[in-house]
Formats: sequence, C-alpha cells, structure tokens
Amino acid sequence: MPGLVELAYTTGGGVVGAALTNYLAKVQERRQLRAEVYRRLEATRAISGGVHEIRIGLPPNTLTSRKTLANALGIAAVLEDGTDAHRALHDALSELLTAVLVAGIPRRVADFAGGAHERVLESAVVTTVDRRLGGIPNANADQLAQAAQTYRAETTSLLLAVLWHPWRARVRVRGRIRKLRVSARALRLQQEAAVAALTRPEQAEALYQRLDPDGTLRETWIEDRLP
Repeated sequence: MPGLVELAYTTGGGVVGAALTNYLAKVQERRQLRAEVYRRLEATRAISGGVHEIRIGLPPNTLTSRKTLANALGIAAVLEDGTDAHRALHDALSELLTAVLVAGIPRRVADFAGGAHERVLESAVVTTVDRRLGGIPNANADQLAQAAQTYRAETTSLLLAVLWHPWRARVRVRGRIRKLRVSARALRLQQEAAVAALTRPEQAEALYQRLDPDGTLRETWIEDRLP
C-alpha cells in the first residue's frame, strides 16, 4: 500500500496527465475546426468567383426581396459543371456558416464574410453580362469586380483573424466592422448602378437576342404567366 507521499505523487501525476490529455484533445479539436473552416471557405470562394456562363432562366422577377441582376433579367448564372451558381452558393454559405459558428466565430463576422461572397457572385454575373453585350460604359464591370474581390479579402481577413487569435482580434473587431459597413454600402451602390445600366430595355433585348436568338425560351416565359 503506497504511503501518503507516493499517493500524492501518483494522484498529482494523474491530474497533470488528465489535464495534458484534455489540453491536447482541445488543441486537436481546434485544428480540426479551423481546417473545416478553411475547406468551406475554399469551396465557397470557388463558387462565388466561378461563373462560367449565363443562360435564359426563370422569367424576370423584380419583386423578390433579393434583387439580383439574374432576377431582374430572367437569366441563370451557371458554373462550369452546369450547376446553378446562386443555388450552389446558397448551399455553400449554409455549410460555411455552420463551420464558423461551431469554431466559435461571432455571427456578425460570419455574416460579413458570407455577404462578401454574395457580392463577388453578383459582380461576376455583371461582368459576364457586360461582356456578352460588348462592354457597357456605365456598368463599370471591371471596377465593380475589383471592389468586390477587395471587400471579400477584407472580410475573410477578419474572419481568419478571429479564428486564429480570438482574444487579440476581439479588441479590433468593432473598428474593422465599422469600416466594412462603409465598404459594403459603397459596393452596394456600385452594384445598383451596374444593374441599372445592364437592365435598360435596349440592353436587355440585346442580351436576349444573344442568349435566345429564336425567342423560344421567352415564349415559355409568357405561356407560364398566362392565366
């Protein structure tokens, strides 16, 4: 039977061992959570910037709460594999949001990061439509794309700072979010101007002629809306 000294030593060793095991488990868990966030970020980035082409889609809908260029023109943006880009991004953002919240990142930081990917996708659609039309000066598509990518880089930087150094980043989160709000407003105004330029009747008609020369798909729009 061990004496008091031996018992204390053994018990202390067990406590230290358990603490070390628990610490290592948490470190491993954090690594896994961070790795999952990175995977979801890369998947989302590939989608938001991966518009391959545009096609005639559902009839124009300007009443939706999420007013995008695709809704306004009645087109669909598709990825290289033919997947609808907006639907794919919606699914990817849901998975990204889950990953970042599980990793302990504040919701507002996650929302800015997710919104930035939506802005990049919208700018990609604007750029694709603009190129189809041969370049519309008032759309400023290239500047919009650059601004959207810069905004995405800023939001991603904040998200990763909170992911890797939560206590250090917490001090600067409010200030960085204030700046992001300013950037987001400016970017929204740029996008609205681009959408206004590209959805003028003459531009929309020119786009439809290129995407649907015989008007077959547009006839389907009309038939679908008849009582």
